[in-house]
Amino acid sequence: MKKNRIDVVTLGCSKNLVDSEMLMKQLLANGYTVKHDPEKPEGEIVVINTCGFIGDAKEESINTILGFAEAKKNRKLNKLFVMGCLSERYMEELQAEIPEVDKFYGKFGWKGLITDLGKSFRKDVQYERALTTPAHYAYLKISEGCNRSCSYCSIPIMTGRHQSRPMEEIVSEVESLVAQGVKEFQVIAQDLSYYGLDRYKEMKLPELIERISDVKGVEWIRLHYAYPTKFPYDLLRVIRERDNVCKYLDIALQHISDNMLTKMRRGITKQETLALVKRIRDEVPGIHLRTTFLVGHPDETEADFEELMQFVKEAQFERMGAFPYSNEEGTYAYEKYEDNIPEIVKQERMDMLMAVQERVSLGVNESKIGQHLSVIIDREDADYYVGRTQYDSPEVDPEVLISKDIPLNKGEIYNVIITQAEPFDLYGNIVVPN
Repeated sequence: MKKNRIDVVTLGCSKNLVDSEMLMKQLLANGYTVKHDPEKPEGEIVVINTCGFIGDAKEESINTILGFAEAKKNRKLNKLFVMGCLSERYMEELQAEIPEVDKFYGKFGWKGLITDLGKSFRKDVQYERALTTPAHYAYLKISEGCNRSCSYCSIPIMTGRHQSRPMEEIVSEVESLVAQGVKEFQVIAQDLSYYGLDRYKEMKLPELIERISDVKGVEWIRLHYAYPTKFPYDLLRVIRERDNVCKYLDIALQHISDNMLTKMRRGITKQETLALVKRIRDEVPGIHLRTTFLVGHPDETEADFEELMQFVKEAQFERMGAFPYSNEEGTYAYEKYEDNIPEIVKQERMDMLMAVQERVSLGVNESKIGQHLSVIIDREDADYYVGRTQYDSPEVDPEVLISKDIPLNKGEIYNVIITQAEPFDLYGNIVVPN
């Protein structure tokens, strides 16, 4: 147990990671040594940033808390703090059930942790972060919360209503991160499409992305978690015209059956969804779309699921994920519907959908064989340099495995010829100029 060291453990999404990075910067500014997700926790203090989205995430968070609570009982650490979405949602229950935790903080209450440690919140670094990602890329959170009312989603319960950050503040953060060596930005929010409506009374995402694009040193901008209803179509012009805005869009569609879209309260129809996908592809040739689908929602029929399977086959999404319905307390579906799809059926449907997508992904990747693509190098392993194209986000998308014939530098972008393809990986060689 190392004195004056704090270990920060982050669970859940990249939006949580940004919160942890902001906390870590404050802890460093107050004189602590900080480690993020250490393989061997050795700090006298541990902070766990939890996820409370669906059942599996909640279970992981609780098991992690219990593991460190046991370590505290065995005197392997002095203090244990818990923050994030799970504690925002279940504060009273957690306090009663796990008294070993010194204090729980809600998702937006983590600044109080600094005070409770006897330190001061440092306003001079309030917008700075201690990056946990490789030095060349960072996540950029442009808003908090969500104003949508999807039947199954517990996120608005935890995060509250949508709050857009001021554009000036975001651009300043980008400039600061570029000065530290960051060249690639993953723009994230619970709902990118809504950005600006609360603060500026109009959709401002296209203008924001243009302003970020104008910052010297920004080489790649990638967009995550757009919402299909009332999509800001001028964004497509920005993606098409700006060379440093990646031809990539993460937009969760969740389903295609009108029956399911209505029950999910998505505010969009099948025909509107088809028109949206077509317009995106027409206006931005070559764009790669990432989407997510939810299976096993209450009252999803075999016909609904078959319609979704057919849509995935026809739409040929370059990137896709799926997850089974989780009956979450406080949601519209929990209150109004019966969770009437057996768990085994939910899992079977998810597996079937992902099997279809695996075939789609193989075709998409095989079409790249022989192409020259720009690839940014993330790391080096025993056999390959490992990188990504502009069409690939860290952690979730395919990687490019590059032969080690020529020494490469992490964080640099190289011209790579693709030589081989698998469903979720590409292989390539560096193209050497004549």
